[in-house]
Amino acid sequence: MSALRLFLFDDRRARRWAPFTLTRPVGELLFGCLTLRERAERCFGTPCEGHLSRSALRGFDEPGAAPTVGLDDVGTRGTRILLSSRAALRLGTVEVPEHPSRLIVDGEVAGWILPDGASLPSELWLRDPDAATTELGQALEIPGTLLARPWDLVAQNADCILHDFESLWEESGDVEGVIRVGDGAISLGDGAVIEPGVYVDTRGGPVRLASGARVEGPARLIGPLFVGAGSRILGGHVGTSSIGPICIVRGEVADCVMLGYVNKAHDGYIGHALLGRWVNLGAYTTNSDLKNNYRPVRVWTPDGDLDTGLLKVGCFLGDHVKTGIGTVLNTGTVLGAGSNVFGGVMPPSAVPPFSWGSGSDLGNHDLGKFLSTAAHAMNRRGQELTPGVRRVLEEGWEATAGRRAQGT
Repeated sequence: MSALRLFLFDDRRARRWAPFTLTRPVGELLFGCLTLRERAERCFGTPCEGHLSRSALRGFDEPGAAPTVGLDDVGTRGTRILLSSRAALRLGTVEVPEHPSRLIVDGEVAGWILPDGASLPSELWLRDPDAATTELGQALEIPGTLLARPWDLVAQNADCILHDFESLWEESGDVEGVIRVGDGAISLGDGAVIEPGVYVDTRGGPVRLASGARVEGPARLIGPLFVGAGSRILGGHVGTSSIGPICIVRGEVADCVMLGYVNKAHDGYIGHALLGRWVNLGAYTTNSDLKNNYRPVRVWTPDGDLDTGLLKVGCFLGDHVKTGIGTVLNTGTVLGAGSNVFGGVMPPSAVPPFSWGSGSDLGNHDLGKFLSTAAHAMNRRGQELTPGVRRVLEEGWEATAGRRAQGT
């Protein structure tokens, strides 16, 4: 068999995953203990060469991520695996056949395996895989789930951590000075530390700290919990969540996914929330995740307000969102990438990307000042605002000017 080449594609539904897909492909979202891209890489045993996504994301070059490419970059060389970015594969080895195949995940078409020299699917089929003809090969079922909406990443995350842990890590044994309850595992990566006096509740699932992660006492950790490389928990109740690399977390955090480089260094409750990269939460920022009438939560999407069917839904914060001291977010709030809300007044439930202001009094976040602040914040963590990511942010600012003018 010729060399395997893996690509992820954002279909029509994935491209509507606001507020995240304005600035990143869906495959770079965290789910369980890995990004969706990393899950595919482990299952197929080969690195992802790139994401097929919106043209506005071309040039995306975030360090550690796969770049965004075009169909011309895929070409006809090698055995190419084209997988939907919404496919959250169950970890395990996928045997790649030598004949053309349709990938089936959760009962739906989720991509194709194309032998060397075979033609690529059309752009139409990448937007809507179900529209493809059956001539592209035999069905190959792969264990996993096909996520429908961004809130699925939160609602199904705890179960995903449980399955990931079974495949990835082993118990580290007793940790000196830690107060432990439950039979679940505690697993520490190289250089990871849990200080004496920390209470670890593993009755609901394991707790994993990746390399260099640190938990300072007093704190209570509740499994299933994944804490990414280099992240620090400064105290509080933190559990049933996935926390990406280089995050700083304090206060009460429950059932959340933080993609990475999130700064929540102060008290305040964040629950059932999905936070993009480089989010900074001012002290006592708090979100509601349950309506007073105990009815399912509706969330703004580019297709209109949708009923999630879930009783608990917190907030969705795009990349580089900032909140001021004492910010309160209503149930199901969506803050677009690059927005900065402050003043202790609750913002609207849908804030356009790159907004700046207090409550409903929102205007444009000056692009030059935004980029300067973003670059400075990243430099403080030893990261650079790369030319590709800068261009993606600039295009996102331009593309959403109309939404800011309309206030939606």
